[in-house]
Amino acid sequence: MKILYNEPSPLETRVLSRRFGLENSERLDTYLATGGFEAFRKALEIGPDQIISEVKTSALRGRGGAGFPTGMKWSFVPRNHPKPRYIIVNADESEPGTCKDRLLMEYDPYQLLEGMLIAGIAVDSRKGYIYVRGEYRYLITHLERVVEEAYSRGYLGKNVAGTGFEFDVYLHSGAGAYECGEETALLDSLEGKRGIPRMKPPFPAVSGAWQSPTLLNNVETFSAVPHIILNGGQWFAGLGTPKNGGTRLVCISGHVNKPGVYELPLGYPMLKAIYEVAGGIPGGRKLKAVIPGGSSCPVLRAAECDLAMDYDSLAKAGSMLGSGGMVVMDETTDMVRAALRIMAFYQHESCGWCIPCREGTAWLRKMLARLDAGIGTPADIDLVGELSKNMLGRTFCALGDAAAMPTISIVEKFRDEFEAKLQSYAAAGLVQVG
Repeated sequence: MKILYNEPSPLETRVLSRRFGLENSERLDTYLATGGFEAFRKALEIGPDQIISEVKTSALRGRGGAGFPTGMKWSFVPRNHPKPRYIIVNADESEPGTCKDRLLMEYDPYQLLEGMLIAGIAVDSRKGYIYVRGEYRYLITHLERVVEEAYSRGYLGKNVAGTGFEFDVYLHSGAGAYECGEETALLDSLEGKRGIPRMKPPFPAVSGAWQSPTLLNNVETFSAVPHIILNGGQWFAGLGTPKNGGTRLVCISGHVNKPGVYELPLGYPMLKAIYEVAGGIPGGRKLKAVIPGGSSCPVLRAAECDLAMDYDSLAKAGSMLGSGGMVVMDETTDMVRAALRIMAFYQHESCGWCIPCREGTAWLRKMLARLDAGIGTPADIDLVGELSKNMLGRTFCALGDAAAMPTISIVEKFRDEFEAKLQSYAAAGLVQVG
């Protein structure tokens, strides 16, 4: 099964996606013919310390959502530990609005494998796992063929590319749980346990998979590493803005004429991405709101969208760049209904381990459903906001925050819509408000 992707835009800066569209782009011969594994050989020459230094210089930040500096994360893994070190790829792409990692695995999987190999050199690891989202069954089959080809051609195993470096890769399928996108829940699932988050510290860098030092990053993060090593960290950093190096794949969906996955430099203007890259809003309708980085991010009103798309600019605006899932909403969007749909997802996907998340998401879903039906009073709107704020920072993982933050932003920025819905139903004699 081939995934269709949007035609490249002349406004893109194609680095990770530069092989997309090439015939047989997923095959090893194509990868080798276009510079594949040159970065791996260079990494062996420069050694672990220089690799980590280049990744730090690149200002690469985790592309899975948190945006933590990648080079710093790599430096936390102790290379002199008596236990083996593991490289884990988080390919559990489950954030609503995000659909980029599947394209990287479909169209350029060897880029990911090369990134894992370089990470293995950096932290002295000989074994890696790719944890793939359970719903990506076709990708499991696809990656099995890729890994098999890599072994048969000598690009995995005991003597990678004739260099003497040893590295094995294993595939592991999730079972369809959004929670397993959280790194410690992923590790428990990988070990065959129920996928629930762990207490931190200790952090995975010191005690991760099988209580061993573990380097865990997202697909897009690992895929950027070969380009950094081959071209230099300074080059990659120069593609973006200070402290926000490189490009990233942005998934633009919702009310736009040309939805798709586009590779844009960090710091790209959000309005330009909406109106030029994604072709603007259908029917000439007005922009109302944007979810900038996946459903867990606080919503921005149209008046707040004249900003650069990088981690720091979004944080300053009170939101997040997240996992790159930009959802554009025009003036026809019912924001009460949007809040309800977001909460229905998080209530369904809560693992139930933490009471504030398990009970909070369930109650918020019920309350938002009542408000959407025009039942209740303005005090109930306040209660939704209060309950959401009480969930923040009180759970083992970030799922509670992921449910609370967009809800708080929608209630605060679009309270008039909640009140109008109650009033319109009351005016129609359907419910009693007061």
